[in-house]
Amino acid sequence: MVAARKMRAFKRWMNSQCIECSDALLLSAENGEADGLSISVKALCDLKEGDVVARIPKQSCLTVKTSAASHLIEEAELGGNLGLAFALMYERSLGTESKWFQYLELLPSFEPIPLLWSLPEIDSFLSGTELHKTVKEDKALVYQDWKECIKPLLDSDSFELNPKFFTVDEYFAAKSLVASRAFEVDEYHGFGMVPLADLFNHKTAAEDVHFTSVSSSSESDSDSENGKRDANDEKDGDDEAFASDSHSKTGAFDGSDLELATSGDDMTSMEMIIVKDVKAGDEVFNTYGSLGNAALLHRYGFTEPDNPFDILNIDLDIVVQWSLSLFSCSHSRRRLSLWRKLDYSGCVSQDSEYFEISFHGEPQVELLVLLCIMLLLEDEFHELELSLSATGEVKETLRLCLLGKESSLSTKDSRQRTKLLLTESVRRALCSLADARESLYGPNSLEDDIRSFNKCCRATDPKLYYSLILRISERRIIEKLRSFAASKGGTLGTAKET
Repeated sequence: MVAARKMRAFKRWMNSQCIECSDALLLSAENGEADGLSISVKALCDLKEGDVVARIPKQSCLTVKTSAASHLIEEAELGGNLGLAFALMYERSLGTESKWFQYLELLPSFEPIPLLWSLPEIDSFLSGTELHKTVKEDKALVYQDWKECIKPLLDSDSFELNPKFFTVDEYFAAKSLVASRAFEVDEYHGFGMVPLADLFNHKTAAEDVHFTSVSSSSESDSDSENGKRDANDEKDGDDEAFASDSHSKTGAFDGSDLELATSGDDMTSMEMIIVKDVKAGDEVFNTYGSLGNAALLHRYGFTEPDNPFDILNIDLDIVVQWSLSLFSCSHSRRRLSLWRKLDYSGCVSQDSEYFEISFHGEPQVELLVLLCIMLLLEDEFHELELSLSATGEVKETLRLCLLGKESSLSTKDSRQRTKLLLTESVRRALCSLADARESLYGPNSLEDDIRSFNKCCRATDPKLYYSLILRISERRIIEKLRSFAASKGGTLGTAKET
């Protein structure tokens, strides 16, 4: 009954804040895992595309501008999501005196994202996955932010903060809520907690609602991107979600969700509009973006089986180690240097460079080019070096091999050239890289992981359950990479080409 009571209080609070929620939506809450609530939004009647089901004024959103701590945040120069996390902690410290008390009561104390897992849990559940190193780095950066930016404020008489609500654990908890629930409101407010909007559950590539901004001073509406954050780079894609604000020029958020241009006094609100028909009784879903399981687990604490947006990353370091196992250090260094001179690079996230392997096992073209260069005969490589040194261009006879970038070539030609890169030695190299990447998961095989998953219960062991989905999805991509190499690129789809 606690869940129902909190939901009733939240609905009354929405009315007091002029948040309009359609009677066609059923907001329900049940007691969930830990101290959190399981909340869903369902359709009470058939909803049609174009139906407006909610309108949320910006002043009802918890941001660094609307919080009672706004003057403290400005004085302390807390930017980005660090400032929003501080605002959230401050409002919680006010208890019933907070403008957002009933809203905050509906939220869990924290979201169970890997950032809040213990180091032994991270090492046990995430070993070998895209998140293992990233999450450990996250924890160190977030702790450093608390120590350098929040802890000194507790010793300041001018702030008069209650230390109980600003501990390192409270900061980690606030960061987890901000990372998993915050939307970008507009340029003035920055990112904020948007009541009601964050109650809709996620379903990959299956959104039912979309957000637009409606300005009181304009008759036109401006569309905004749906989803809580926009991040398509997946090293896991979202390293910067927890990056130290004191070491990042742009802060932690790089998305552009809800891009709502406004000024400080503009009463612009946000509308939630049905984008496809929903039948009575069905749950109404939002989507957080086209995210793979690594990004979903990192930011939101869950994964999805058979996620079509899954990718696998192979670090450049693994490629270099493979080269060093076959060739001298000088050979590997010269080949890598030439690859860069040809204006190729992998994906870059913070201090890491890597290559993406798609859901279907297709390697990033830049990886194939690098392998081709690494495996060139010495005479061919020397000829290429001389050509670049003399003219700055690659000879026509080698452009085919090195994926020359003439814009006149069609996509079909580009795919054919990619297949030509898959020589027998390159295909063997891809299999070696697959083996090296597979070894990071430890002695358990993919079949062992599948058996463990079949025995695992999501309700009682969610960390293991979601982590196993991530491990299994990544290892299946490795299998597909091997099949891709064996088929000589016969399954090649749309490959990335710089």
